Amino acid sequence: MVVGEYRLYHYAPSLVAAIAATACFGLITTCHLIHYFAQRTWFFTPFILGGIFETIGYLGRIINSQQTPNWTTAPYIMQELLLLIAPSSFTASIYMILGRIIRVTKGDSRSLIPARSVTRIFVIVDVVAFLAQAGGGGILAQATTTSRQHLGNGIIIGGLLVQIIFFALFILVSVIFHLRMRRDPTRRGRKTHVKWHRFLIVLYITNVLILTRCVFRVIEFAQGTNGTLQSHEIWLYIFDGLLMFLVMIILLIYHPSRLLTTAKVRDTSQIRRRRKRRTHPSPRRREY
Repeated sequence: MVVGEYRLYHYAPSLVAAIAATACFGLITTCHLIHYFAQRTWFFTPFILGGIFETIGYLGRIINSQQTPNWTTAPYIMQELLLLIAPSSFTASIYMILGRIIRVTKGDSRSLIPARSVTRIFVIVDVVAFLAQAGGGGILAQATTTSRQHLGNGIIIGGLLVQIIFFALFILVSVIFHLRMRRDPTRRGRKTHVKWHRFLIVLYITNVLILTRCVFRVIEFAQGTNGTLQSHEIWLYIFDGLLMFLVMIILLIYHPSRLLTTAKVRDTSQIRRRRKRRTHPSPRRREY
């Protein structure tokens, strides 16, 4: 369908690809939901929402793929907006994970930004980028002229650039914290049973995947509808769908609940042992 001067798709959306993506994201999101409720990792709520957004977004593409070339705007808007903003939900939870790692290791002195401020600063910026992308996506999805299309593209690119800049700063903060902890670990960092080293590496990998996706999106919207990226559906699935699916898989395998729950269990057991010693002191040997 062509709305005014603006064509919704510049290719025929693939039904098979959309079904596969919907099934994959639906399955992985369900697995995350099981962990979410079982481990009560409420801070992971934005991540869960991101998975739901991805699933519903590709569902919109299923609907549109069966309407070619007379696409309706509602499914198009649904997929355009939700696939655009879903990664922002992922990053919000990733920011919180670093804050929790700093708390677990009591590593505020090793971080450029204290744990509480890490979460606040980066999540607030993430929300701003989220709203900018949502606003630009809304304008773009309902564009009826080329000028409105350019306006939507510009707002989206601005939101993505803000996200990229602060995401790069977040990676820098993570790396500096990691290096300082390796060089001079805190007492809690040495004794804790939480494998925070491994989990920081997991954060690096997921960060790079999301950052790559954001760069792809900037190039895509900068090229416009006549560019290669928006004219061929395959790039969306490779540099957006696949990368975000990998992020969800990695954080399912190395789910933060396992690491942080381990810390709570160990700390609780240590407290119980101390109380037991105080309540039932070991008998003193009699001297003859």
